[in-house]
Amino acid sequence: MKSIQRRLSIGLVGTLLVVGLLLAQTCLWLFDQSLRSYLTAGLRDEAQSLLVAIVRGPNGVQLDEQRLSAAYKRPFAGLYFRIDFADQVWRSRSLWDRELEQPDSAGLQEGLGDGPRGQLLLIYRGDFTRYGERFSIVVARDYTPILEVFRRVQWIGLGLGLAALILILLAQRYTVFAALRPLERVRQQIAQLQQGQRNELDTQVPAELEPLVAQINHLLAHTEDTLRRSRTALGNLGHALKTPLAVLLSLVEREELRAHPELHTLFKEQLQQIEQRLSRELGRARLAGDVLPGSHFDCDNEVPGLLDTLRMIHASGLALEWTAPSGFRLPWDREDMLELLGNLLDNACKWADARVSLAFVQDGQGYRICVDDDGPGISEARRAEVLGRGVRLDEQVNGHGLGLGIVRDIVEAWGGTLVLADSELGGLQVVIRLPPRRG
Repeated sequence: MKSIQRRLSIGLVGTLLVVGLLLAQTCLWLFDQSLRSYLTAGLRDEAQSLLVAIVRGPNGVQLDEQRLSAAYKRPFAGLYFRIDFADQVWRSRSLWDRELEQPDSAGLQEGLGDGPRGQLLLIYRGDFTRYGERFSIVVARDYTPILEVFRRVQWIGLGLGLAALILILLAQRYTVFAALRPLERVRQQIAQLQQGQRNELDTQVPAELEPLVAQINHLLAHTEDTLRRSRTALGNLGHALKTPLAVLLSLVEREELRAHPELHTLFKEQLQQIEQRLSRELGRARLAGDVLPGSHFDCDNEVPGLLDTLRMIHASGLALEWTAPSGFRLPWDREDMLELLGNLLDNACKWADARVSLAFVQDGQGYRICVDDDGPGISEARRAEVLGRGVRLDEQVNGHGLGLGIVRDIVEAWGGTLVLADSELGGLQVVIRLPPRRG
């Protein structure tokens, strides 16, 4: 959501800056053109006033000083003129010792001309004929104060524009945040699904998200139903096949077949291998893996019940202990984890003298499950044989029945490892390491 807000903010800032600058410059240009048109009319009137001030005197054509504006007589007053005859030039006293440039054509000059003391002048030229003489009148007005006003307006407009931009950005971020808040809640709920903290998404969402939430919930329900039916079908298949196998095994023990030792041994070994392979493959096929993120294993809810069941099955004097961080959850399927822990603890209870310990640990390398007992243990020389593939472990070792074939399959399916070690309690320690999961 933050990346969306960032992209929207950058796009909005860029658009507003471009549009704002274009509008500001266009408005200033239009205002400048309008003001120049207005001042051109004033300069034209000044030229007409100067034309009226040209009179015939005793010595010929002369300029009547009484009819001139006082601004023409004050040095650098910002209003200037020059009158060009064929043989002479008249300049206003306001120019002092500076010259006023002569435009090439009549009318308002393009651009601004240079004036005294760094002034920028708006210059107008008019051509006239009076008393039989042709002459031109050039009138100029200082445009610098107006340019300074433009600059102040630009700075003020820039400040107001930045303030307005900040307000718009704040309003936009609030609007986007409010609009995306339901989507963020859905994202958090999906993360909770992955962490096993819920089974479906809340349906109280805006109308735009209702189809998405409904489809996700439908997919979750369909997946869970499919897995449940698959597990039931696999269980039924296992029971259906194990019954004929049990019958065949019982037939093998009859006297007729015992009379032939080699045939009896061959049949019995083959049937036992079929039974073992069937159990292993059915167990492997029913692993849920990542299918149901909403049914992950919650230690606080599941372990106490599992230990109570084991206490009822085994000797009442057996001490069963377990430790885990508060609120500890394992991001794997609940049913598979119960089967894994059930096998580990059941076999530990069979061989323990008085105490069985279960511990859950999470570190930077993932998750670790340790099951310890104070029983006879397994010699280090036999551990590699115990963890061999393709046989049932409880029939492989004399003195310590583990029955961990399905446990090994589950651990391998999850990308973990299973290690046997000496326990601090004096017996065997089974250590299962599982990789970290992305939430």
